[in-house]
Amino acid sequence: MEPYELTITEAVALMADRKLSSTELTKSCLDRIEQTEAVMKSFISLQPDRALRAAADADKKRAAGAGGSLLGVPLSLKDLLCTRGIPTTCGSRILENFIPPYDATVVERLSAEGAVIVGKAAMDEFAMGSTSETCAFKVPSNPWATDCVAGGSSGGSAASVASGQVLGSLGSDTGGSIRQPASLCGIVGMKPTYGRVSRYGLVAFASSLDQIGPLTRDVTDAAVMMQAICGYDERDSTSVDRPVEDYHLFLSEGVNGVRIGVPREYFGPGLDPEVRRTVMNGVEVLKSAGAQVVDVSIPHIEYCVAVYYLIAPAEASSNLARYDGVAYGFRDKNAADLLDMYKETRSQGFGPEVKRRILIGTYALSSGYYDAYYKKASQVRTLILNDFKKAWEQCDVLISPVTPTPAWKKGEKLDDPLAMYLSDIFTLSTNLAGLPGLSVPGGFSTGGLPIGIQLQAPHFHEGELLRCGYNLEMGVNLERLLPPLMNAV
Repeated sequence: MEPYELTITEAVALMADRKLSSTELTKSCLDRIEQTEAVMKSFISLQPDRALRAAADADKKRAAGAGGSLLGVPLSLKDLLCTRGIPTTCGSRILENFIPPYDATVVERLSAEGAVIVGKAAMDEFAMGSTSETCAFKVPSNPWATDCVAGGSSGGSAASVASGQVLGSLGSDTGGSIRQPASLCGIVGMKPTYGRVSRYGLVAFASSLDQIGPLTRDVTDAAVMMQAICGYDERDSTSVDRPVEDYHLFLSEGVNGVRIGVPREYFGPGLDPEVRRTVMNGVEVLKSAGAQVVDVSIPHIEYCVAVYYLIAPAEASSNLARYDGVAYGFRDKNAADLLDMYKETRSQGFGPEVKRRILIGTYALSSGYYDAYYKKASQVRTLILNDFKKAWEQCDVLISPVTPTPAWKKGEKLDDPLAMYLSDIFTLSTNLAGLPGLSVPGGFSTGGLPIGIQLQAPHFHEGELLRCGYNLEMGVNLERLLPPLMNAV
């Protein structure tokens, strides 16, 4: 086994035993990137020299007896997390040359644990998309079938982990953007409770929905990264001052007596039979481990797509108003006057999907339409949250599909926004309700594409989610298969 194939937990153990150095591990990942990046297109920017310096520093710290849960581990970051001295583009031309003067809180926390940042991962422009095809610079590939999408908007993050380029990554999840690419690429992706992880330094898409979380090769690694990034941050007004549990302790607990809810609305028409079969196998795995299975209902789930695509674009319209070419970022240099400069800068700097959502959001917030659209969507959002509250009276964790189908071909849905939006139908509710969600690999389609299983839990029950995810992972017991891409190199 090559070092780049290790999990975070395995790599840390080997480095602690002096059987592997961070420099060796980082070089292995950088070599892997050099071999595969022309096909994978996972990264918008790479920092090999900086990574090797950080790895050498990690080796010195370990030799001196210093620790850190991620000491010497190579990771990638979705390119909307601010990194001091490293470009942060959000996958957009309008921020192509933006270099932040500070690190996001999660980047600070990873650095404090000794992580080695290898580069910034490709993503849908401003996180608006479900395939990463709206990225202005690169479109990442699915390592299991490189003519298929890696998912989005954290597609580069998922692809970089699944293809062996790094051992873990941080993404962001506004409507499924961690869980969906994790499912399509065959890895673990976790969206924490809203307020559990600081959003300071996250370039905002929809502020009431965005949340940062890890993408890893297994649930144990997700617990490691969650432990590193969770916690209160006074610089984020939405951060919740609540103690962080020891997530590792939950992994050793079984699921005997845990009530697993199966929401009937998630299994209706349009669900691929292979996805249905995979999820129901997951239900049986947990049931065999001692969990109780109960039927539950989330009746307002049918409105999630409509609600999300009013609230998220409205917040995007407000957040993206700051990109006008005046203070930083791209600016049209041929404009005749200020108004023309605003118009041309935004017209040239933003891609079609971002402009579409800005227009939708601006319309929904406009005078005479606010009550009919944004306000009404917010009211239905409350009904969705109440549905979940009622469900938690009957169960501890919900199990469902992540996506209606396995990964699809690149370009297949790019010109059909509605089809693209519907691919997130099972993940949007988690963000609208502010809940934690987890995608765990459940199996493969007959075509060899990964299929994930989604778990959801009440607010701040990440430990319970990891507990069930770990037991599901152990029960499904997928062989650690390498994507065809990895075998071919």
